[in-house]
Amino acid sequence: MLAVLVPVVPFILIIGVIWWYQNFSRVGRHINKLDGPGYPIVGVFLDYLSGDLEKVFQNDRDRCAKYSPIFKLWIFHKATVILQKPDDIEIILSSTKHIKKSQIYDNLHMWLGTGLLTSDGDKWKSRRKILTPAFHFAILKGFVDVFNEATESLVKDLTERAHEDYIDVVPPITQFTVQSMAETSMGTSLDLTQQINRNYKKAILDFTEIALYRLTKPWLYDENLFKLIPSGKQATKIVNTLHEFTRNIIHERKKSFKSSYTTQKRLAMLDLLLKAQETDGAIDDEGIREEVDTFMFEGHDTTAVAICHILMLLANHKNVQDEVRQEIFDIIGDNSQPPSYSDLQELAYTERCIKECLRLYPSVTLIGRDINEDVQTSTGYIIPKGTMAHIFIYDLHRNPDLYPDPLKFDPDRFLPENIQKRHPFAYIPFSAGSRNCIGQRFAMLELKALLCGILRKFNLEAVDRPEDIVFQADLVLRSKNPIRVKFITRN
Repeated sequence: MLAVLVPVVPFILIIGVIWWYQNFSRVGRHINKLDGPGYPIVGVFLDYLSGDLEKVFQNDRDRCAKYSPIFKLWIFHKATVILQKPDDIEIILSSTKHIKKSQIYDNLHMWLGTGLLTSDGDKWKSRRKILTPAFHFAILKGFVDVFNEATESLVKDLTERAHEDYIDVVPPITQFTVQSMAETSMGTSLDLTQQINRNYKKAILDFTEIALYRLTKPWLYDENLFKLIPSGKQATKIVNTLHEFTRNIIHERKKSFKSSYTTQKRLAMLDLLLKAQETDGAIDDEGIREEVDTFMFEGHDTTAVAICHILMLLANHKNVQDEVRQEIFDIIGDNSQPPSYSDLQELAYTERCIKECLRLYPSVTLIGRDINEDVQTSTGYIIPKGTMAHIFIYDLHRNPDLYPDPLKFDPDRFLPENIQKRHPFAYIPFSAGSRNCIGQRFAMLELKALLCGILRKFNLEAVDRPEDIVFQADLVLRSKNPIRVKFITRN
């Protein structure tokens, strides 16, 4: 009998502590004033057990539809408040008190460490200050050449496949963005004929897959526990490959840095980090590695899924596609001349189309913050210190109260007079506030440059429709199935 009780008693005690915390602690008393789904003790934990990523994604959509604009989620003793009202979102994102990312970002620490995406406090402020000059227009001008070269390579590949009934755009677009990020972040050409570069690209994709595996299994968020299981051991090997590649690039770049920095026409982000290190020692080698890895991770996947959705939407809206193409012709011409930085700045209608696509298909569907002091919401609820606040951007952007007929693709929503009518925090594809995406102008230039190359060369015809796309829970807005587009070479 005693042998049975020994393991049972601690389990009962843990359950009792969680029950008390959920119902009688200060956090629990405030959180439970909010409505929300889930069961006693476990909360919504059971929703993640199946591993069905499509279902996990849909559960979030259903909850937002039922409980918005504010509701609670418990997973055992962890409390999260979901905010979907722009007034409340502004309170959190504009605050300097709540800049620490929530626990969901911990899954990235193995690869990224505590770089700009995952750091907080003084370290985040220091890194942001160092990296801001990397996105000055003078540097971005040089990046346009990279985008044009990568676009030319992509268009060549698509031309060779234009006879096919359709192309799944995800693989070639991902290759395009990985190449662009390698050039702009590290200053290296990711020549996939070399095995070391193929290993690096594969390691990026493999790590993303494992990070997703952890994302839907909250019990594996603890890194020490995760490293004990087979997928954790595999992740450690993958991260070693990623870190070794980046460190080698940094080492080689350092050799030529002093003599070439002032004469290089094209500067990578790595060069600016090396300059900061040389000037005042503001960042060490490991810090440089963190930021280069962060830029590679953040820049390639988010941009890739955005491009795929833009191509799918333009294929389904021929009138919009024709208008974008005409604007490109009017500004750049119907020839092979690549666009300049100033050309891309003039593509106003194209930019509105991109923004409308990012409304419907935000690359990052969820952002989260730790609440470091009590927050009173616009409706009077208290979000207590020690909890998390999450914002589902996907559902915010499809809120019919903010966007009438929300599923309609309408670039005119982003005419200046229509933007002025909306709450500034009703549209946040690049987040907002002090922790907004530092690379949003970079991303917009890359998207425009790519569209110039593709639309001057091809007519896009729809294969998949928006209603055919099935999403699954992921680090970015990922389709469960291929995204197929027909490319027809123009005369």
